Amino acid sequence: MGFNVGIDIGGTFTDLCSVGTDGRIVTCKTPTTHYDLSVGFMRGVRDLARRSGLSLPRYLEQVEALRYSTTVGTNALIERSGPKLGLITTAGFEDTIFIGRGRSWADGASVHEVRDMATIEKPAPLIDPDMVVGVRERMDCHGSVVMPLTREEILEKLQTLVDRGAMGFVVSLLWSFVNPEHERLIKQVIEEEYPEDYLGAMPVTLSSEVSPKAGEYTRTMTAVVNAYIHGIMAQELSRLGTELRAASFTKPVILVHNTGGTKKVSRTRAVLTHNAGPVAGMHGAARLGSLSGFRDIVFTDMGGTSFDIGVVAGGELRAQDFIPVIDRWRTNIPAIEVKSIGAGGGSIAWVNRLMDGQLEVGPQSAGSMPGPACYDQGGAEPTVTDADLVLGYLNPDNYLGGDMPLDAEASERVIEEKVAKPLGIPVQEAAWRIRRLVDARMGQEVFNEVALKGHDPRTFVVFACGGAGATHACGFAPYIGARTVVIPAVSSVSGAFGASSMEISQVWEQSRTIKLFRYDRQEYLADLGAFNGVVETLRGQALRDLRLEGFGPERVRLRLDLDMRYGSQYNLTKVTAPSLHLTGRADVEALCAAFTGLYSRVYSPEAAFPAGGINVECFYLTASVIAEPPPLTSAAAGPPDPAKALSGSRPACFDPAEGPRATAVYDWTRLKPGHSLSGPALIEAPDTTYVVEPGWTYRMDELRNGILTRTDA
Repeated sequence: MGFNVGIDIGGTFTDLCSVGTDGRIVTCKTPTTHYDLSVGFMRGVRDLARRSGLSLPRYLEQVEALRYSTTVGTNALIERSGPKLGLITTAGFEDTIFIGRGRSWADGASVHEVRDMATIEKPAPLIDPDMVVGVRERMDCHGSVVMPLTREEILEKLQTLVDRGAMGFVVSLLWSFVNPEHERLIKQVIEEEYPEDYLGAMPVTLSSEVSPKAGEYTRTMTAVVNAYIHGIMAQELSRLGTELRAASFTKPVILVHNTGGTKKVSRTRAVLTHNAGPVAGMHGAARLGSLSGFRDIVFTDMGGTSFDIGVVAGGELRAQDFIPVIDRWRTNIPAIEVKSIGAGGGSIAWVNRLMDGQLEVGPQSAGSMPGPACYDQGGAEPTVTDADLVLGYLNPDNYLGGDMPLDAEASERVIEEKVAKPLGIPVQEAAWRIRRLVDARMGQEVFNEVALKGHDPRTFVVFACGGAGATHACGFAPYIGARTVVIPAVSSVSGAFGASSMEISQVWEQSRTIKLFRYDRQEYLADLGAFNGVVETLRGQALRDLRLEGFGPERVRLRLDLDMRYGSQYNLTKVTAPSLHLTGRADVEALCAAFTGLYSRVYSPEAAFPAGGINVECFYLTASVIAEPPPLTSAAAGPPDPAKALSGSRPACFDPAEGPRATAVYDWTRLKPGHSLSGPALIEAPDTTYVVEPGWTYRMDELRNGILTRTDA
């Protein structure tokens, strides 16, 4: 027996999922220990071993791969706990990261913060102004040296930063993504002055290596963010590795990337770990969807802190962020696009007195500590979980399988004090309004996320994941017109499940402008060498990197994506190239046709602008190791009657005008594939609660996934 283990550390819970080579799945959840993430990590691994019937050393000996998505880097940015860095840039451009972009003050801010124009400010910079120096050098846009860089200049500026207390260096020069010669010279000088065998050795981050793309500000900020979180992540992962080795785990820890793949810790850039958990969840949804015949999926994950949304079109994760924001900083990383809003089980409900007593939910969250009031850990604010408990959806004696009893009286008390009394309404109606408000907000965000990518939301199947996803799926799905919702058996640990089967993969990128079609001359690109040369360079980097991980070219699958646009446009459209290389005019025409077709689907044919010509602006080569994920255990469907799984009933409110009504309660562990039931009904699973509202039916499929179907108009 072997195990593939996925671990996803969230803001409230740390989720773990173990998939055996026989298809058996074992999951568990443990509260996230923010003071030291490795504590919750190891506690969860011990729980997995116990549930698998093995001692920890024996279990870890049989683990084939441990894939880990972490929030260490994000926490370091939020807490501003990174090292003191020095930035070396081109003379005259020392203020680039402080000036930023026109809307830098709004990057990463919530809707409420953006609306408060009187008080919102730019975030405090990660690098102090006195820690930025400029060196006299210049490359032109073609990579030719206009002003040489001297060693003496580097040494002078380097000493300035060291004297001011620099603990690491970021180097970002103009046009270095075209020619990195000067950046590499600076790194060479630093490493000669502070070699690794000295205690004063300092890490050096080059923008041309972290983000070889156009965009001076975003390229620099990508390098800065990577350097800022690198040291803290290295310490955390080193401590984690030490504890795993002490427990008999001898294989390398594999990190999940926000690009949709995984790599060993030793081969991973820190900036690529941001938001990796939701991307892993999307991968898991795509895998389960392929087994069930669903290819167009909107992935949702409602946890304790946030609500994540991702789009899987045609069975693949392709939609990338145009300019991803990490905390409050715009970057250039090739990340899969995931939209996150502050709507989770721990989202706080409050009355906005500045808006005439309007009820609001979030974006503030109670998190895992103190958590909702019903957790009885000191929480004093009403949350979505408190509202679900007051409405009767949650069982206070059987929450998380009985491991976490809830205080229903505390929930009623805080909702009455903070919401019901200020609004002059009964407690139950206040709880119902909290739930409906958060459902409406999530539903609208899902609709926007799908529709703005050129898809019809009504044709997509919703995958409702996260600890609270099954509880709220029937509430937010109608807002996008969805009639089918899939709640995976592993919904509450979707990120961990997805991580357990993610393949080794990475994206290599390079900015390069190439005109494929000139409208004024009606000419297609004739000199194919420039295009193919970039591809060959990226291909060489990819194969060399994967060879160092032990994989030969025969096991590597390559895919080329291109940022393309009509000439003079600002926004880019990412297109998958029909072929890796261009061999003639037919290939160029096919690539232009692929761009035109995708652009027309997303923006409508009327928006096309052929008079501008068609340009390629950036190359993305994705290299993946071909590997078959372990099979999942399935069972043949049986009779539909779920009577044997009925565990009782309790009052639950689905309409405050009608009040509570007796609602059947089922035990998820006793439901079998083929069982079906009609709402209203409640299904209690060890790690979540399914709420089947009136007008919906529930059916369990062969993989024990729940299929919710809307039956009313």
